[in-house]
Amino acid sequence: MTRAFKAYGVQFALIAVAAVWGGTFVVVKDAVGVYPLYAFLSLRFVIAVIAFAVVLPSSIRLMRRDTLGAGLLAGLFLTAGYVFQTWGLQDTSASKAAFITGMFVVITPALQALVLRRIPRFTTVLGVALAVIGLWLLSGGGGGGWNVGDTRVLICAAAYAAHMIVLGGLGDRHDVRPLTLVQLATVAVLCGAVSLATEPVALPGAGSVWLALVVTGVFASAVAFAVQTYAQQILSPTKTALILITEPAFGGIFGWFAGERLGVGGVVGAGLILSGMVVAELLGRSGASARGGVEYESAIEGPPVPLEESLH
Repeated sequence: MTRAFKAYGVQFALIAVAAVWGGTFVVVKDAVGVYPLYAFLSLRFVIAVIAFAVVLPSSIRLMRRDTLGAGLLAGLFLTAGYVFQTWGLQDTSASKAAFITGMFVVITPALQALVLRRIPRFTTVLGVALAVIGLWLLSGGGGGGWNVGDTRVLICAAAYAAHMIVLGGLGDRHDVRPLTLVQLATVAVLCGAVSLATEPVALPGAGSVWLALVVTGVFASAVAFAVQTYAQQILSPTKTALILITEPAFGGIFGWFAGERLGVGGVVGAGLILSGMVVAELLGRSGASARGGVEYESAIEGPPVPLEESLH
């Protein structure tokens, strides 16, 4: 099989990953409407851990003691991200949640500039400006109004940004496979503990909940990450990021099929958020590459994970 043929196949697989991630907003919203939030997240990530270990058994073999501590720290922020995202979905639309979650792509470089006390690059400022204007149009300026669910999802985006920054300091010292496995397990354990303490203990009875668990636990986590890991050996970081950034767009499409409507202002706002993501992620990525910096994958629904430079 030629490299060009492999590249086309991998691009199609990545588009499928982005579509699955976009579709999870709708299925998760429906699931937590009939099943307790923390119980859902706990079961989702128990399934994800098992499936991930099956798809990538090397994640267990390569585990080191120091990886456990690093994965736990990153897993705390990842847990916060998923909790606030899922909680937010109870009070906002899947379409809005998808685009607001995507804000983490522009929040991350802005937060890095603030934490490291560096003057942000022009691409960062431009990307943030476009995304903020888009957020205003999507959730108020363009109609529809801002609600508590939107606020929770925005907190989720901030948690994902903090998660990315933590991974930025750990990525060159740990293999990404066991590091991700520990993070998934952290979410499962923490959400399981909260569920046992605050929610009734019962397995899901609705078929839609089990469908959501399988889609999110197996396909949106284990299979998606395996595809990403392989894609990093074939495609450039820029092309990989450009494909995965389409996730919010797929979220909007699936939301539309589910009967959600953003309106003209909302659609324009969503477009500006996507534009801001492209500017901050792709142009910012190019700048980091030119300076020899470390590049990171922006897996918006799945756990954001660092790209290993040795694969390129």
